Amino acid sequence: MRGLVRRRGLRVWSEMVSDGVLALEHAGALDDRTAVSTSFLFGSQELYAWADGNPRLTMLSTQVANDPGRISALPLMVSVNSALEIDLFDQANAASINSHVYSGFGGQSDFVTGALHSIGGQAIIALRSWHPRANCSTIIPLLDEPVTSFQRSAVVTEHGTADLVGRNQPDQAAALIENAADPRVREDLREEAAALGLWVTRRTSPQLSPGRTS
Repeated sequence: MRGLVRRRGLRVWSEMVSDGVLALEHAGALDDRTAVSTSFLFGSQELYAWADGNPRLTMLSTQVANDPGRISALPLMVSVNSALEIDLFDQANAASINSHVYSGFGGQSDFVTGALHSIGGQAIIALRSWHPRANCSTIIPLLDEPVTSFQRSAVVTEHGTADLVGRNQPDQAAALIENAADPRVREDLREEAAALGLWVTRRTSPQLSPGRTS
């Protein structure tokens, strides 16, 4: 959100709104002709005070806020979700750890689908490349947990952006390894990718478009 404070005319349609959206409002980045639409708030007392009786905010039922048809009707919709882990087939797990439900998948699948059907829309997954508590990579060879969503526009980590739309499976895997994964695990991921039939080698990486800094 901090990277958007100098933008103007932004509109928000989200399952949840927190203090990052409030910061955009204070910075004048949001379209003052369009209300912020969401189904619930989670944040500071300042956020709740701003929301109280505010005509700039429209509270919706979750069934409405997460309706892929309504989301897709918003032009240039950019959905940004996170995940626990993503594999080399661009499959994301955002719900389970060791076969136990961690948080549930929420509206991720709805917003990914809706954004990809929006005119000019994009669906992005943003996450750290390394899980600090589990001390492991969040980019892994193949999920062994239920898949929450797949086939999005891009995956963003602190190392850059893996642009995935329009690529075949080997090129998607190469983009994730070279542009998004932690450098400590890239060689292992290349070997795992080859074992999975994705045939990722060092020779493919120079052909990838450079990863953008998140």
